[in-house]
Amino acid sequence: MSSGIFITGTDTGVGKTYIGTGIASALRMQGIDVGVMKPAETGCPVRRVNLMPNDTLALMRAAGVKDPLDLVNPYRFRAPLAPSVAAVHEEMPIDMRRLVAAFRKLEGRHQFMIVEGAGGILVPLTARRSFLDLAELLGLPVLIVARPGLGTINHTLLTVMALNQRKLPIAGIVINCSLNQRAGEVERSNPGVIERRSGVPIVGIVRHGQKDLSGLAHRLIGK
Repeated sequence: MSSGIFITGTDTGVGKTYIGTGIASALRMQGIDVGVMKPAETGCPVRRVNLMPNDTLALMRAAGVKDPLDLVNPYRFRAPLAPSVAAVHEEMPIDMRRLVAAFRKLEGRHQFMIVEGAGGILVPLTARRSFLDLAELLGLPVLIVARPGLGTINHTLLTVMALNQRKLPIAGIVINCSLNQRAGEVERSNPGVIERRSGVPIVGIVRHGQKDLSGLAHRLIGK
């Protein structure tokens, strides 16, 4: 069984957290001790003077973990910007060493880790480093979450290309149908085109409103 996955998207808003929480919940139901991490979260609302990282909290609830929030989510920002830009605005520079150290602590506590990035794999974390660099440092296979509709072939193949150039392992591609709309020829043909062109398997097509991701979780851990 792999020690975990790093979830990235082909873009922002593709449903990484929905997929991450679904996998975490399914693994937990299978009796697997799941740890979660959201290295940096932006666009956090303020509640009683504290920033609330809603994606992080959703992951923690799904996994049923009680790890310290600062380990699970070392950096959180109010501005809905790329982490590197938000860090400059809010004068809180991101230290990659802190992110790796937090992950190593969580990895030592749990059987399987789910780490969720922000946006796509090339979204910058610092002036020189991106989530691609972080995924490489953590050494986890990357799960790509993509949209089903028009444009997703290009976005997905570019994401695969970036990962292949760095020789990072890819766990697979998930097509997440986050919108409640009827599938047309584009949605029906895209998975096959992506799989053939990329050489990466489509490990799951998640329908709108689908709650049970046990099949996807089963394929990811290989048991």
